[in-house]
Amino acid sequence: MADGNGLPDENAEQGELEELRARVAALESEGARPPRHRGRSFLAAVLLIIGCILAPLAVVAAWAADQVGDTDRYVATVAPLASNPDVQAAVANRATDALMARIDLQSLLADLPVEDRPLVEKALGPLADSLEGALRSFVEDRAQAIVASDAFRTLWIEANRRVHSAVEKALTGSGGGAVELTNDTVTVDLAPLIDQVKQRLVDQGLTVVGRIPEIHTNFTLVRSDQIGKIKTYVRLLQLAGNWLPVIAVLLIAAGVLLAVRRRRALVAASLAAAFAVLLLGVGLRIFRVIYLDHLPADISQDAAGAVYDTLTRFLQTSVRVVIALGVVIALGAWLTGPGRRAGLVRGLWTSGIGAVRTTADRAGMRTGPVGPFVRRYRTWITWTLVAVVVLVYLLWSYPTGWVVVGLALLLLFLLAVVEFLAAPEAADEQHPGQHPDHAAA
Repeated sequence: MADGNGLPDENAEQGELEELRARVAALESEGARPPRHRGRSFLAAVLLIIGCILAPLAVVAAWAADQVGDTDRYVATVAPLASNPDVQAAVANRATDALMARIDLQSLLADLPVEDRPLVEKALGPLADSLEGALRSFVEDRAQAIVASDAFRTLWIEANRRVHSAVEKALTGSGGGAVELTNDTVTVDLAPLIDQVKQRLVDQGLTVVGRIPEIHTNFTLVRSDQIGKIKTYVRLLQLAGNWLPVIAVLLIAAGVLLAVRRRRALVAASLAAAFAVLLLGVGLRIFRVIYLDHLPADISQDAAGAVYDTLTRFLQTSVRVVIALGVVIALGAWLTGPGRRAGLVRGLWTSGIGAVRTTADRAGMRTGPVGPFVRRYRTWITWTLVAVVVLVYLLWSYPTGWVVVGLALLLLFLLAVVEFLAAPEAADEQHPGQHPDHAAA
């Protein structure tokens, strides 16, 4: 630009120079940001890594606090074992062995009163080749009948309730009770059950069995050479209890908030936490095989497997819950992002609901005043639905993986309803602000 004498306007040049200086300063400022972002990103990554590492430990801590510290929860966990066929067979076999070891076959019939001998012979039936085999079969049938009855289930539940503190002793080194921890083995005394079997045999005619003194024999719940080594760690996790899950969640949340790309950090953290907990689940299955392989030969593998699966059932359920929750959160964060593929999925979602809405319009279905209301408060309604679903999950006593999936599908359905109601009327789309009758004319 020039003034009236054809010379450049000094003010214009000065303005351009100031503008250039401002741009250079802005570029220099932007160039100075990366170091600050690098430090912030590094801290966010550290928090996310620690939170993901704590995720499987948090699951174990919640299990330790729940099973070891809550008697009702523990009893509810082990109660189904009383109806497990493998456990019933192992208990009946253990009781039969204990009784047969104390029955003297040589003097059995000689010691019986004369009037009782016909009853015994009738009860035993044809002895065939082996009196001992026939008698063992007879005793085992009586024991099997006892363990298959409601009386055994009641006895099992009451015994486990009374001795729950001994399970705490096995895992944490504190407590005590009728369940004993000896040589890294947790055992249950079957004396009450054997007394019932003895009474059943006496009722069947074997009155000599009633003279056998009280028999104490043990049924192994857990046996591992590592119990003494791991109980210290389990004790620490028990003390951590439900605080460790909270700490893990807070660390992950802090890492996401500090991250430069929060949405991407949330997706990565959710999947990483799910993967870490998945490794815990795989480890539990591998340890099951190792545990059963190292059991003594006199312990039923099937019964020991049933006990292991029952005691770790809540732990396995928690693993599936965290995995499902991590995948759902990651999918939700990804689908709401600006990515091209996420936008394509959202477009398909909107188009599908729009097609349903168009069909409803053609059928004469109208939303009335509900449609404008939903359109006006759509954001508030959406976040309210999300908050309600999250609150339901938090208040659910013991959610499972299917509960997480079910709640996610329910939220999707509710959001689809909101999308359906918030869609504008077909007539409004074609002629904004015009009455449908006028449009038809």
